[in-house]
Amino acid sequence: MNTGLKITAFAAAIAATFGTAYGVGTSIDPVVAKKPPTAHDEHAEAGEGAGGKTAGGHESAPAGGLQISEGGYTLALDTPRVAAGTSSVLSFSVKDESGRKVTAYQREHGKELHFIVASRDLTVYRHLHPTRAADGTWSVRTELPAAGGYRAFADFKPAKKGATGVTLGADLAVSGKAEPAALPPARATAEVDGYRVTLDGALAPGKANELKLTVTKDGKPVTNLQPYLGAYGHLVALRAGDLAYLHVHPNGEPGDGVTEPGPEVSFTATAPSSGAYRLFLDFQHKGEVRTAAFTVDVPAGGSDANTGAKPSAEPGETEEADGHGH
Repeated sequence: MNTGLKITAFAAAIAATFGTAYGVGTSIDPVVAKKPPTAHDEHAEAGEGAGGKTAGGHESAPAGGLQISEGGYTLALDTPRVAAGTSSVLSFSVKDESGRKVTAYQREHGKELHFIVASRDLTVYRHLHPTRAADGTWSVRTELPAAGGYRAFADFKPAKKGATGVTLGADLAVSGKAEPAALPPARATAEVDGYRVTLDGALAPGKANELKLTVTKDGKPVTNLQPYLGAYGHLVALRAGDLAYLHVHPNGEPGDGVTEPGPEVSFTATAPSSGAYRLFLDFQHKGEVRTAAFTVDVPAGGSDANTGAKPSAEPGETEEADGHGH
């Protein structure tokens, strides 16, 4: 999982559905043409093929997680529905083109598979670490606090020789009375558990840009971030509307003799298109993993001068983006 980063009418349809109780989830998985990886995208976000020309004439970076099946692999959710506010076990498997459960994976950043769950309104986010049974069934316990539509992502690389990374997505329904929230406003600063994280840099469609996230606590730089899955920070970006997925990792790694353990964590990311995105930064300090969430507006013209972020955040605005399952 190396570096790399439409709003559609689908969002409006989902919002209309959310007006009453949410009970049954229907899988909505668009079939899109495949596109080869870009130079900054050895991971399989590139395989999802949502690329093309943006409004500004740039070649967009392919987006991931839009398909339930891709590259001969399918994400099969055994628990496509759970109840809101209840601790539930999510069970799933990855099946190959013969329908067999995959049992062999390459380890990426300490894990065979990364499992992300996010609400359609992008206010709930979970980066989970499921365990795999010998037969290839994955399971993890978590609690999703709000009813409505969610998207589950499996991010992995098969063990077969020459395999590239794959990101698959499937719809998950959380039952109960759904009251979707508006997308949080764009701001350059997020606060979580007394930590303040400041975002510097911009996303642009089809262009690799550097994003720097600076972590402080009580006004002081945090210079002793701890490695989390082999890095000082993990960044996931989801596009509002269709929840196109991008998983990137920092520039540098612990122990390379160059990368400092804070306060800055640097990423290089390419947006697959213009539009609004939610960025979720996981970082570890004093033995606990926390998540800082940002909304970023990517202009259609491809300008890298405007993130759409305001200079500060309202204290305590963390939504539900701080959940982890280990």
